This record gives sequence, C-alpha cells and structure tokens, in this order.
Amino acid sequence: MRERERQKERERQKERSAAAVQPVQRVRLDQPQFKRRGWLPEYDPEAFGRTSEKIARFLGTGRFIVWMTVLIVVWVVWNTTAPPHVRFDQYPFIFLTLVLSLQASYAAPLILLAQNRQDDRDRVNLEQDREQNERSIADTEYLTREIAALRMGLGEVATRDWIRSEFQELIKEMEQRRVFPAESEERDR
Repeated sequence: MRERERQKERERQKERSAAAVQPVQRVRLDQPQFKRRGWLPEYDPEAFGRTSEKIARFLGTGRFIVWMTVLIVVWVVWNTTAPPHVRFDQYPFIFLTLVLSLQASYAAPLILLAQNRQDDRDRVNLEQDREQNERSIADTEYLTREIAALRMGLGEVATRDWIRSEFQELIKEMEQRRVFPAESEERDR
C-alpha cells in the first residue's frame, strides 16, 4: 500500500517537473497582454471621477445644507431630550463630532478631485479655443490678402464709372464734330 502511494507521488513529481520544463506559450504581439492581478483593488478612474463630481455637486447645494442642518438638530434634540437609556451620544456629542469629521475628511478630497477634473476640462477647452482663434486669424489674414489682391487687380480693370466717363467724352467729341465739322477735321490732322 505504501509502495503504491510512493509510486503515485513520484508520478506527480514527474508531471510537475515536465510541466515546468515545457516552453511557455508565446503571446501574440497583436493582442493586448492580460493584466496581472495586484495587491491593491482595481477601479475605473473615470467612473470614480464622475461619482466624485456628483457628490461634490450635491455637497455644494442648499439641499445638502438643509439636510445636514436637520440631521444635526435632530441628533442634538434626541440626545438632550430623549430618556437617558435611549440616548446614544451624551452632551459633548463626541460621536456627532466624529461623524462630521469623517464627512469632512471624505468631502474635501472628493471636492478637490472634482475641481481637478474641471480644471483639466477647462484646460482642454481653452486649448481648443486657442487653436480655433489661431485658425480664424489665419483665415482672416488670408481673406484680407485676397481682398487686397482683388482691389489691386480691379485698379487695372475698366470699371463702370471709367467706361461711362470715356463714353461721355466720346459723345461730347462726336457732338462737337457735328456742330463744327471743319474745325474737327483740322484738329485731326
């Protein structure tokens, strides 16, 4: 019986050593690696940030102040007027102080996280606005140069007013030739 157990143990050891000797499968380079499990818990930073922003928005409302005031008033009234055997926090209200300190210790970092996320969004928006302004300035400068080129080109082109003035001069000249044909012939020579 013991011999069989020893033989089975030897076989198990051979299997373990054979598994250790086998080459490790190569991972394909076109596929992402699997993340190793770490000691710290994993979380989605984006979801955590969105949740912290929601909490920070709620902490900055009048509704939160009203609810917190109601809670503190009920707490104080209960612990001062209730029968002594049902009171859970006597006069110096140490437990209330602990609860408010705990709430403040969590609220402050959440508010700071929400502000940092807002600053990041503002920075991205500012950069996009700056790029848009640069494009607008470049477009405006281009259009200004084009308009200046068109004006210069129009300076060399016959305009409607110039053509009218030329026609008017020709009409006057023709009328003078009709009225004084001999003088106009002499001028032409």
